[in-house]
Amino acid sequence: MTTKTRMDDFTATGLAEGFIEAESQEQVIEAWQHLIDTGLCWRLQGWFGRTARDLIANGICTEAA
Repeated sequence: MTTKTRMDDFTATGLAEGFIEAESQEQVIEAWQHLIDTGLCWRLQGWFGRTARDLIANGICTEAA
C-alpha cells in the first residue's frame, strides 16, 4: 500500500466510493482488491459487485484466493 495506514473495510470502501481521497491510482486498486479478497464487494450495494467483476475481467484485480 502506498500509505502507512492499514487497509481496512472502511478505508477500502471509502477509497472505492471516493469519499476518502486516494493518494494514487494504485491505492484505489489496492482498495478494490481488499474488497474482493474479503468478499465485502459482493455484500455491498450492487455497484460494488459490478465494478469488482469488471476490474477482474479486465485484469486489474484478481479473484479472491
